[in-house]
Amino acid sequence: MKQLLLSAAGVIALAAVVNSAPGHSDGKKLFQQETFGGNGRTCQTCHSDATGTISPQDAAKRFLADPNDPLFVHDGSDDGQGHGVTRMLSSATVLVTIPLPPNVKLADDPAATSVTLRRGIPTLFNTPALDPVLMLDGRQPSLEDQAMGAIRDHAQNILAPSAEDLHNIAEFQKTNQFFSSPAFKNFANGKAAPGLPQGRTASEKRGRVFFEDLPPNPAEGFRPGLCAHCHSGPLQNMTNEFVDDFIAPGIPAGLRFFSIGVSEFNTAGNPVRNYIVNPGPGQVVLPSPDPGRALVTGQLQDFNSFKISPLPGIRNTAPYFHDNSARTLEDVLHHYQRLFELINDQVPDLLPIMTEQEQADVIEFLKLL
Repeated sequence: MKQLLLSAAGVIALAAVVNSAPGHSDGKKLFQQETFGGNGRTCQTCHSDATGTISPQDAAKRFLADPNDPLFVHDGSDDGQGHGVTRMLSSATVLVTIPLPPNVKLADDPAATSVTLRRGIPTLFNTPALDPVLMLDGRQPSLEDQAMGAIRDHAQNILAPSAEDLHNIAEFQKTNQFFSSPAFKNFANGKAAPGLPQGRTASEKRGRVFFEDLPPNPAEGFRPGLCAHCHSGPLQNMTNEFVDDFIAPGIPAGLRFFSIGVSEFNTAGNPVRNYIVNPGPGQVVLPSPDPGRALVTGQLQDFNSFKISPLPGIRNTAPYFHDNSARTLEDVLHHYQRLFELINDQVPDLLPIMTEQEQADVIEFLKLL
């Protein structure tokens, strides 16, 4: 009997080893505790266990607990030098410095080679294992590069992480706690992709229709499939096959970057600067608080475009949009209503204006994802 018990214990221990890929335990320690001799920040400083990001409410709680929390140093402060916390407490955005492409200049500082912008912290839910497009503008090609960029730019490291360190951090971000549900963990492990939930209540079922991959139907006011034109695929993070029939000819299925008017409206009230694209004869000057993807590609068609965000777990990852300007899902729907109304001013009745009930139905469905 004693030998049997020892064998059972051995089996349990062996299973624990098999189910823990090399580097996971080291990656966890690096993610949660390692500062690399920098300003006190770790990866977890800006990516909480609960949501994978930081909200203004999170920031306020941490400030009350400790005004010297590393969240508020460097680019978490108002001036980037550690002075003031107003921006972090109100919008939970950090200052991000982005290199300017060779063909993009600042009108007010033509010699500048970079620009500093205010951006929210992307959630780590699902993305590390399931979404190859990293960062709001897609500028990092791999999880290792993303980790290195954060350690250098946000944690101001003195000690250099090794390639193994970066790999282990990346691998840890693929473990259970970084998935919004077991279904997406299973999907990452090769199981079938989760489909759209059916909905239980009448409101959820009505909201589901907006996310079904359906061709645009003017007879139904373009409502069925409306949201799926840009929120399709397993993570609802890409355009579908009907997008060019609905929005504009030539938009491909699987597109990951799109402008939905967030920089144009600038609800966050961020500083606006003029960007000169292709300086010289025929140059284009465009104002923006954040040109997004265009700062990576230098392409006019990418101006003010950002990554189409995955939707699973969205109920837990407020605030929304690249500048955190939508505090709630209700704010998100109100933004789209404003955008549709503006477009309809230019082309009457092109887009549907959802009723308050339809907006509520969409929100109820989003909470299921």
